Amino acid sequence: MTEVVEAATTSAGAGSDLSVVVADTTMLCEDICQVVLAPVGGGALPSFTPGSHIAVTWKPGTRNSYSLTGPAIEPDHYSISVRLDRAGAGGSRWVHNLAVGDQVTASRPRSAFAPVPNARHHVLVAGGIGVTPILSHVRAAVQWRRSFEVIYSFRSGFGAHVDDLMELCGDRLTMVETPEQFWDHVTPTLTRQPIGTHLYTCGPTPMIDAVTEAALAQGWPLQRVHSEPFSSHISAGGEPFTATLGRTGTAVTVGPDTSLLDALLDSGFDVPNLCRQGVCGECKLPVRAGQIEHRDLYLTDEEKSTGDVMMPCVSRAVGADLELDL
Repeated sequence: MTEVVEAATTSAGAGSDLSVVVADTTMLCEDICQVVLAPVGGGALPSFTPGSHIAVTWKPGTRNSYSLTGPAIEPDHYSISVRLDRAGAGGSRWVHNLAVGDQVTASRPRSAFAPVPNARHHVLVAGGIGVTPILSHVRAAVQWRRSFEVIYSFRSGFGAHVDDLMELCGDRLTMVETPEQFWDHVTPTLTRQPIGTHLYTCGPTPMIDAVTEAALAQGWPLQRVHSEPFSSHISAGGEPFTATLGRTGTAVTVGPDTSLLDALLDSGFDVPNLCRQGVCGECKLPVRAGQIEHRDLYLTDEEKSTGDVMMPCVSRAVGADLELDL
């Protein structure tokens, strides 16, 4: 999910949260701050799957999700790297203002962008702050001695974790700073890959869409193409409709400027959620009846075509009524 994504959320399940303390902060480059979080009282933190993220509470009831970039097996710390979003809701600025010794509440790690263990080769493509989950993949590939290569695209002066990647990857790393350089490397990389190679892309949605389209045009099977956007910018608004909860008959009105998720939460129904951008899959709900306008980036085309599940943070009803299996 991405971070996949920086997203303010209201999340249930706080009972499984972790209490951590800021052990270190470092400005990796302009606008990108790395924060190291250690367990209060010492010891090890829960292990996680490469590509995982944690949700950090930055004000009561509101969280942002950030990818983990450090070691994954029984780590003594978690590391996140956060780009300052001056136009955002304030979560990234809150992270940038953290100081050593500050206590932080975070969720346990969650994964929506894991590597495929039996892949013959891993092609990892990162754009900007999308390098954060890619770095986690690289650490695992090195540890597990798996075949991989990395293409990292960033603006001059905004390359985070360059030293880490150079040390881990050696000649398996290609760094580019212009679109022309990017495609000069991506196109032949997609062309020469053997059967069994998997492609992982994280970065801005337009970059992901372009790389995915190029891979499919080269004949890559969709199941070998994986992505995690760090910003989806999907609107949740649209025509008003009524969502009926099939188990109780309760009707919930969803206004034109309100998401189905918010309407359910405002009506007192507890729906687990995290990214609120149709990326992470946390809020997935079963649907009994009605047509769905799918806007998310999480469900597969097959799942969308069945019409029995939806992501209420961004998707809506087609027409006036929708019945949920709740």
